[in-house]
Amino acid sequence: MNNFWQKLDKPILALAPMAGVTDIAFRQMCKHFGADVIYTEFASADALVHNAKKTLEMIKFDQSEKPIVVQIFGNKPEIFQKAGKILEELGFDGIDINFGCPAYKVVRHGGGVSLMKEPARCAELVQALTESVKIPVSIKIRASIKKNSSAKKIKRTSDHGFIEGPLITDPTDCGPNSDLDEVTAVDLVQHIIKFPVAALMLHARSFERPFDGVPNIDIVKQVRKIWDRILLYNGGVTTPEIAQAMLVETGADGVGIARGAWGKPWLFQQTKDFLKTGKYSAYSESEIKNFIMQHADIAWREKGQRGLIELRKHLSWYVKGWPQAKQLRDQLVKINSIAEIKKILN
Repeated sequence: MNNFWQKLDKPILALAPMAGVTDIAFRQMCKHFGADVIYTEFASADALVHNAKKTLEMIKFDQSEKPIVVQIFGNKPEIFQKAGKILEELGFDGIDINFGCPAYKVVRHGGGVSLMKEPARCAELVQALTESVKIPVSIKIRASIKKNSSAKKIKRTSDHGFIEGPLITDPTDCGPNSDLDEVTAVDLVQHIIKFPVAALMLHARSFERPFDGVPNIDIVKQVRKIWDRILLYNGGVTTPEIAQAMLVETGADGVGIARGAWGKPWLFQQTKDFLKTGKYSAYSESEIKNFIMQHADIAWREKGQRGLIELRKHLSWYVKGWPQAKQLRDQLVKINSIAEIKKILN
């Protein structure tokens, strides 16, 4: 097996997979700023097997992004085997199994983090994929999920990322014995550790508090004790200082940066600088305008008009905190051309 994970310098800085965010243009921007590993948006294994054009288009990548990992979700071992072979032929460096996504449409169909409730099923999926491909398989999981939690809708907002919708759960399950009613990352790791999984990204928040809960550092430390392969900490890494603190506190081999890179793909470079020298540079508004135009050029080159439409949300994140940010955002989310972006920024 050609395990690229073993060749990476540590600490590893990975662009974590995010649905609707880690598109080809944003991935290239993060790579430009030093991301060591790039993850695609997650793709349905079923859709891949059925040769779905939209899914194949979504995971298309440029050679400059390598090493690139494609993330898949689903719940059928035989489908994972077929999808794995397809992805290997497409030239991906690795395949990641999504056992952590809290999105309603994924959880409702028995994928993502809902699979953590069935560690034995997760083990079947891991076994099926690792036995069918020669490229390294990794997994992304969460700190925990309560056994009686159900699918919930998570709304994205421009300022705070995500707001949780109603959660169907037993209000009495938060007493002293609540740990008996949940499955943790440790439980899942114990089920899959016998298989040749190359790396594990652990989002340190629970399914019930997917984006705004306090990260469970203790569960990461517990996993570190039993997991001797690549371990990436994920969850709330929004500054170089937080990245360093999590590496020190958890003993992880690297971090997965997700929402922290929204409108700040240079966070990877800043983090690398900080880990090496203890300091990093901030970028001026004029420098950021140049990065925005660079991002827009890639989006146009890769996907044309559709690329610019996908870019709109990224543009609104770039200008967060600027003077007149609201007025800029209101204009940037309606752009249809590179000339329009240039005109608004100037």
